[in-house]
Amino acid sequence: MTAIKKEVLSFLKKIKKNNNREWFEVNKPEFKRIEAEVKHFGQQLKESLEATEHIDGVKLFRVYRDVRFSKDKTPYKTHFGISMHREKPRHRGGYFVQLKPNENFAAVGFWDPNKEDLLRIRKELELDSSELRELMDESNFKKTWGKLEGNELKTSPKGFSKEDPNIDLIRKKMFIFRKKYSDEEVLSPTFLEQLAQDFRTVRPFLDYMSSVLTTDLNGVSLLDN
Repeated sequence: MTAIKKEVLSFLKKIKKNNNREWFEVNKPEFKRIEAEVKHFGQQLKESLEATEHIDGVKLFRVYRDVRFSKDKTPYKTHFGISMHREKPRHRGGYFVQLKPNENFAAVGFWDPNKEDLLRIRKELELDSSELRELMDESNFKKTWGKLEGNELKTSPKGFSKEDPNIDLIRKKMFIFRKKYSDEEVLSPTFLEQLAQDFRTVRPFLDYMSSVLTTDLNGVSLLDN
């Protein structure tokens, strides 16, 4: 089983301390070796999930920052980001892992749903939120992932009543769960399996949302027509 080595976090600390092109070019061979190890970790995580999941691929984000519209002009990211999306159209949502000293986390869900998907989710929650609330309140789920996160409107969306009993969910613009991990947990030889288990725990949420986004309000599939 692949493990995250201590040098991964150590090198990220070096980038933070020496975030300039001159230093990076000198140390680029070491970075490429570490990057390859993290990419392999991501591939192993994907393969671990695929026993019960439908993943269309794994992506390791580039280290180079887009500084065109940022006040922060440092050229390199100080973290590794691993992303996996489920196979569309039947399986929706995605997984993300950030490796960053003292700021490691995993995230799951829907970061920026398009307006059609967002409206469909809101309409479902307006009709009945009991299934979603029940799965979020399941003890192991709640202990592992905590509360639903994501940007939200301060008031009700257009066409929805601010008095709706489900307005706390309806005003969400993103639907995300996040779990933090200490550096010690990340460097543990069991971290990959811990991530895989945590992702399996949150799977009912992704399956629920996938069901919503692939059916109409009457529960009729939009994929079989």
